[in-house]
Order: sequence, then structure tokens, then C-alpha cells
Amino acid sequence: MPAFSLEPSQTARCAELRALAEERLRPLAEKGEPGRVNRPLVAELGRLGLLERLFTSGALDLCLMRESLAQACTEAETALALQGLGAHPVHAHGTPAQRERWLPAVSEGSAVAAFALSEPGAGSDAAALGLRAEGEPVGPIGTPGVRAEGEQVGRGASARPVAVPDGASRWRLTGEKCWISNAPEADFYTVFARTTPGAGARGVTAFLVPADRPGLTGTALDMLSPHPIGALAFDAVPVSADDVLGEVDRGFRVAMGTLNLFRPSVGAFAVGMAQAALEATLAHTARRDAFGGKLRDLQSVAHTVAEMALRTDAARLMVYAAATAYDEGAPDVPKRAAMAKLLATETAQYVVDTAVQLHGARALQRGHLLEHLYREVRAPRIYEGASEVQRGIIAKELYADVEVS
Repeated sequence: MPAFSLEPSQTARCAELRALAEERLRPLAEKGEPGRVNRPLVAELGRLGLLERLFTSGALDLCLMRESLAQACTEAETALALQGLGAHPVHAHGTPAQRERWLPAVSEGSAVAAFALSEPGAGSDAAALGLRAEGEPVGPIGTPGVRAEGEQVGRGASARPVAVPDGASRWRLTGEKCWISNAPEADFYTVFARTTPGAGARGVTAFLVPADRPGLTGTALDMLSPHPIGALAFDAVPVSADDVLGEVDRGFRVAMGTLNLFRPSVGAFAVGMAQAALEATLAHTARRDAFGGKLRDLQSVAHTVAEMALRTDAARLMVYAAATAYDEGAPDVPKRAAMAKLLATETAQYVVDTAVQLHGARALQRGHLLEHLYREVRAPRIYEGASEVQRGIIAKELYADVEVS
């Protein structure tokens, strides 16, 4: 991989995005309700053309968008990322009808997407999915589902009723999904279910499930993270061959292909938060009086800030390298994507925590930037594969190239 540097046009675009986030997205984010989908914010992302770029740009551009937005408005960054994560399988593996129905609405911000992989007993071990897709005769699809509280699941651009053609493959989905971002308010879900029992990763199928399918209910979860996360219950939810994304029993490829694209950009999100924390720390230590001078005059503080900057830049370069490898179709993308997510998320945790330490108690007050980042930075070390999973992927890829005599 060649040494990496951004083109002037890319640098300018990043600066423009940060300004847009401050001026147009941050005010909308501040009006949102924590733990709920902020539809005005999603719609504004659509009006700015950022959601459409999820489907027209490469991995590096996705990383630059996420990093830039994260520096100024983590809520906008997360809303953008969740639209991409939930809808990318439709873009990459959907039928023409599926893409025509959903991608324009996602791009304009009128439909909210979600990626439903994790389960109560299958988080990091995604191949252990228990949601069952059982082949049984079913009736017409289209009766609205309800939430556990009695409300319809999803709102906004709900799916139109879909009739099941005679002779089509049909299943009923039964089981649970948990810790699903944008649930239970999304308008559709990319759902991974087991179609062949006992087949591990080879027996999983990806389905596009509109939120108004009968038998689909959901509840919100009260999490540390400020963005919406919920659980979904599937009570014999009907799906047909028209809802399959990709091929039957090949859904694990859909999931891993999506994660290989988005893992480096999770790293970019982390780098954006680390950069915001670093800049806040530079400003604070330069003006804060302590021990007869400024905090920055203390060698221990100056060296700590230098370490924060060093690690942030190292993580940024690894993220950019992984994204470029993805765009160029390099064979080692899984390893690079795992390395980028691992290094960047662990780095951001260190940088934000260190920033809090150097700011002192003020950083833990509600409403302080670092208080917000402190809550935001923890989850990326877990979702889309915990740090331990990333180490496992890296080791597996390394040993795959070792010949044993």
C-alpha cells in the first residue's frame, strides 16, 4: 500500500462537511429525543445529498464523510452510518424491484433502514444465529404488524402490501433480534435468519423485511449510547422469495461483505471523535492556569497530548489504508478492515478518556462535549464485531498465509 495523503479537493470537502454539520445538522440533533430516530435530521442528510453518496461513493469517501461529521455532530454521523448499514445489502444484493422500492426513499431520508444481525444469544458469533426461517404455506403478505406497546412498527415510508405469488418460496420468521440500531422505528430491516438448521454460516439467508409485516413487533432499549437501539420479536413473520437479498443460504456473505465495507468507516467515526477530543484538549491545556503557568507547560501534560495526537494520526492512516484497499479490490480486505476498526476504536477510547482526565470534573458535566463523547466512544468497540473478534479475524487471516509442513 503506498504512503497515504488526501488530495486538496478531499481536504476541502471534509472542511465543508464539518461546517455543514455545525451549521445545519447540529441544531437538528440538539432538538432530537435521545434514544429515538431523529427523522428531521435524517431528512436533512438526504437534502444535503449525503445519503445518496452512500450508494455512489467508495469506502474511502464513506470514511471521510463519517470522520468529518463525527468531529462536529456525532448524531448526524450515526444517522448517516445506520442508513448505509441497513440499506447497503439492498444496494449490493437486492433485486431491481427491491432497489427501486427502497433506495430512493433511503437516499432522500424519508425511509429509515436497519441492519438486524445480532441476537440475545448470537452477538459476536454471528454464525450462531437462532432466528428461524421455516418453510410453511402462508397467506398474503401485507397486514400491518404492531409494536409490543400496540403501535405499528415503523412509520414514515412504510412498505406497500406485497402479495405472495403462487408457487413462490415462502417462509415464516420466528425468533428474536436484539441491540438493533434504529429498531423499533425503522421502516425496513435487513434481517439474517437461519434457513438450514445445523449448517452454521452456510445456512443463513438475508431477507428484506418491511416494518409493517404481520407478526413483527419491537421495543426500544434504554442504552448508554444516545442513538436508538431496540429489540425485535418475530412471531411467524411471513417472507417470500421476493424478500431474499442475494441467495438462499448465502446470507452470511451479505453480512460479511457489508461489515468489510463499514468496519473501516467505524474506525473513521472513532477517529473523528478522537480528533474532536484532541482539539478540545489542546484548547483547554493552552488556556488553563495551573501551578504558576499553563497546563501545557507541564511536561507530563505536553507528552500526554503528544501521545494522543500520535495515536490519532496512526489510526487515521490505518483507516484510510483499509478503505483504499477495499476500493482497489485488494485480497486482504478482511484483515485490513479488522485492523482499522480495532486500532481506531481502541485509540478513540484512550484519547477521549485521557481528554476527560486532563479536563477534570468539568468534562463529566452533562452537556459537555467530552461527556457526550465519553458515552459515544464506548459502543464502537463492541458493535460490528467486538475488539476480541477483530483480533480473531486478524489472526485467522495471518495464519491462512502460513504453510505448515
